Amino acid sequence: MTDLSKLKSWLLAELPSLLLILALVLAGRSTLADHYYVPSGSMEYTLMPGDRVFVDKLAYGFRIPFTNIDLIGKDVVGRGEVVIFDSPRDGTRLIKRIVAIGGDTVDLTDGMLTINGKSLATSEGQSVELFGDRIAKLNLQDGGGPEVRAALIPEGMVLAVGDHRGRSLDGRFFGLVAESDVYGKAVAVYYRRGDGLVWKGL
Repeated sequence: MTDLSKLKSWLLAELPSLLLILALVLAGRSTLADHYYVPSGSMEYTLMPGDRVFVDKLAYGFRIPFTNIDLIGKDVVGRGEVVIFDSPRDGTRLIKRIVAIGGDTVDLTDGMLTINGKSLATSEGQSVELFGDRIAKLNLQDGGGPEVRAALIPEGMVLAVGDHRGRSLDGRFFGLVAESDVYGKAVAVYYRRGDGLVWKGL
């Protein structure tokens, strides 16, 4: 038997196992964990272009692979979390910060947020906001972008906005996102251009 014949024979014998392994890997990426490549500066300075981000897809529930059907619910989407979802406008996969959740009244003026009548600005200056224990360092070099006035967020919906407020195509343009459509929480940057492998928690 020639080497080519041996290779064909081996491939035929092992193909079912290889396909099963591939299916399991893809299913794992669909439901357990994945990574996201940041293509733009819409989340500066939290995320930079070229960053690679580890995404926890179990954070908001366990889903049937390759679907948005939840089998087991987990945490609700929290204010200040950086999340992955598909744009309601064109289906583009996006990474943004959840700035308001169901029941919140939100104002965004000159790029700075007020939630339920309380400003999120910190004493560190007009380009830093505090979401509980999460600190967002904003990029306001291009202004604050579109403003939001006294918007009440319905239950089950969230408002997703980029940290680069003047250059982010976000919920101010395409509207609110259903909480059930948020399928992953960005946990940390694990690679940054110029720094190499890192672990910067989000």
